[in-house]
Amino acid sequence: MSSSASKKEPSPRSPAHLEADQPVRADWSAYAAAYDLLSDHNPEYQALMQGFEDFVTTIEPPSVIYDIGGGTGNYTQIAAKAFPDSEIRLIEPDPEMIRAAQSKLSAHKNIIYYNLDLQDVSATGAADLVICVHALYAMPDSARRLHDLRRILRPGGYLYLIDLGRHMDVADWRSYLFTELKRKHGLIGALKIFWQGRQVAKQNKAIYEAQMKGSYWTHTEEEIASAVTAAEFDIIRQEAVYRDQSDLLVCRAKV
Repeated sequence: MSSSASKKEPSPRSPAHLEADQPVRADWSAYAAAYDLLSDHNPEYQALMQGFEDFVTTIEPPSVIYDIGGGTGNYTQIAAKAFPDSEIRLIEPDPEMIRAAQSKLSAHKNIIYYNLDLQDVSATGAADLVICVHALYAMPDSARRLHDLRRILRPGGYLYLIDLGRHMDVADWRSYLFTELKRKHGLIGALKIFWQGRQVAKQNKAIYEAQMKGSYWTHTEEEIASAVTAAEFDIIRQEAVYRDQSDLLVCRAKV
């Protein structure tokens, strides 16, 4: 089952309502053009994707996969390669992110694109695997959104969740990435990549400001584990990742 265009359903939330919910937030459309610099040049991001590649080799092929807040489709791409016979539904509310995903993943015919927020996905018990990477923290009422993730999954289905939990130290990340880039590409190469990815730094600063103002969810390892358990998941594995800034949880929906 495939689609070359995104599908969009009416959303009950008006722009004014969104502004009230999130007075400070990142501009994901501006982020979209430079987002894949993360996957190309950030070793920590590469490690996250490798971890997911390793995970998909441990499970039976799912019939239906949802990638929630799928962005430019990096995790959808891994799933599409690993499970070419699965139906994959990429859910992404930002139009520029989803356009970037469609362009990058055009060779895969088992992906359907939905320009939706998670809370507007109507499916119940449809998925064998739900992926949600660095998206939950930016959603309004994150605890309730975990219940939405559970609703989409069939009993016993997998949730592969990575979420940014701690305040983003933009200066520390900039220093880390510049050091890595300089080591691999030299000073001039590092400066060129930094210039190309300047929108990433700008939006990371916006994420930090949103975290500080409470628009984006921050949590400890214990707090996210408690929220996930309350949403009727069993936690199979949990660890701090992404330089201890994020939490990785592999879960199964309670039967």
